Amino acid sequence: METMIRLNHCRFAMPSKNLEVLTALDVAKTQWYHFTAIVIAGMGFFTDAYDLFCISLVTKLLGRLYYHVDGHLKPGTLPPNVAAAVNGVALCGTLAGQLFFGWLGDKMGRKRVYGMTLALMVICSIASGLSFGKDAKAVISTLCFFRFWLGFGIGGDYPLSATIMSEYANKKTRGAFIAAVFAMQGFGILAGGVFAIIMSSIFKARYNAPTYEFNAVASTVPQADYLWRIILMFGALPAAATYYSRMKMPETARYTALVAKNTKQAAVDMSKVLQVEIVAEPEKIGEERSKSFGLFSRAFLRRHGLHLLGTTSTWFLLDIAFYSQNLFQKDIFSAIGWIPPAKTMNAIEEVFRIARAQTLIALCSTVPGYWFTVAFIDHMGRFAIQLMGFIFMTIFMFALAIPYDHWIKHENRIGFVVIYALTFFFANFGPNSTTFVVPAEIFPARLRSTCHGISAAAGKAGAIVGAFGFLYLAQPKDKTKTDAGYPPGIGVKNSLIALGVINFLGVIFTFLVPESKGRSLEDMSGENEDENEKETTAASV
Repeated sequence: METMIRLNHCRFAMPSKNLEVLTALDVAKTQWYHFTAIVIAGMGFFTDAYDLFCISLVTKLLGRLYYHVDGHLKPGTLPPNVAAAVNGVALCGTLAGQLFFGWLGDKMGRKRVYGMTLALMVICSIASGLSFGKDAKAVISTLCFFRFWLGFGIGGDYPLSATIMSEYANKKTRGAFIAAVFAMQGFGILAGGVFAIIMSSIFKARYNAPTYEFNAVASTVPQADYLWRIILMFGALPAAATYYSRMKMPETARYTALVAKNTKQAAVDMSKVLQVEIVAEPEKIGEERSKSFGLFSRAFLRRHGLHLLGTTSTWFLLDIAFYSQNLFQKDIFSAIGWIPPAKTMNAIEEVFRIARAQTLIALCSTVPGYWFTVAFIDHMGRFAIQLMGFIFMTIFMFALAIPYDHWIKHENRIGFVVIYALTFFFANFGPNSTTFVVPAEIFPARLRSTCHGISAAAGKAGAIVGAFGFLYLAQPKDKTKTDAGYPPGIGVKNSLIALGVINFLGVIFTFLVPESKGRSLEDMSGENEDENEKETTAASV
């Protein structure tokens, strides 16, 4: 009797024994295929970041090209509604894409949908640079149309890349692998700045536009129209380069076995990937596991309702701060005098200055922050890193906001930029990485892509709030001092205070997010509970 109880206990404690292919994945040694998967999935995020953030490099150039007024000395600027649309339309598309492709990834499979998103990104990146029209309104409208669909494709990359990497990885280093995929976003932001520096330098040397020519028409050479188009279209190259490799990846074993209910095919696929022999098991195991609760059912809400609230709320709050800082850092740097006023330089020089500032921030804080997460996430855990990141972001944001007048009056630009860079570092060595990792680990396989898409879409809703809201709120309180017809806002100082409060709320909601370090996906999602209950009942009988 004692032996029987001990055996039953072992079956309960090691539920992955029911499917050898899942056990093999959980305990697999890190090998070359894991790194290949990181690069293939990560290049999608490289492209995502490049495409989403490169627009901030060229928005002022668009204003000079298409909204200058003949005879006026002041450089042209985008009207408030146009600036909001250009900066935010891709985020709207991303939100829609995360919901749609996240759901589709659970219905059709990760691999099949993966190719769709990448193809859409390539086509729309090129089309964005080819935006056409007879006048400014037509060009900007076409640009916004293609950037919406570009964002739609980018949105699909979030749940699919995260889910694929989580389902391929072993449980020991799974966090680092998923975080490494997301860390490619930092290289995408860096690449955008570096490429813009190179191209603006080439244009400056080639056309030798006078740096201190203030006339709006003369200071924007006609050839500058090619500059923003080249910068936008470059994003198609890395996505196109990895399309073939993505199509060669097999479907994940967890989807094949637990959702498609084909455990034999899962064993065959992973035997090739892991280069080990895995026994193919009966189809009925997959069938039994698939008979369970659906999305937003009472059972789902009981088991994962607070988890989903935690992942959506923290991602929403994080992206308000993160995207407002990224998309409008050029305005903050202009406010503190790090980037000279637009009237003191021509359009190409302005692109160069903005790109140089963004590159410096990315190189010194954004990229290191991502890779600190990769290095420590499986040691410190997701919860600790996210909590720490939100706490430090709150501290540094208040450190910028409260003595803001001091930074401006004393022109202490270096101190301001250092603290500002630290907020990016702890965003990435913190919630910007962990909010991506955790939703890919804690939900059932049949709902994993959908729930990650919902969480990511909540984040993009926050990004939209940041992109549209910060544009207006950061305007001076005095209407006479606002630029280009913007309504009066609360000023940069109060906007930074608001972002500090938002980060503090992130600290609170982090306590709803479970720790998934070192645990199998099936243990975290509770997918083995029904099976174990059946075994326990049978043993007791």
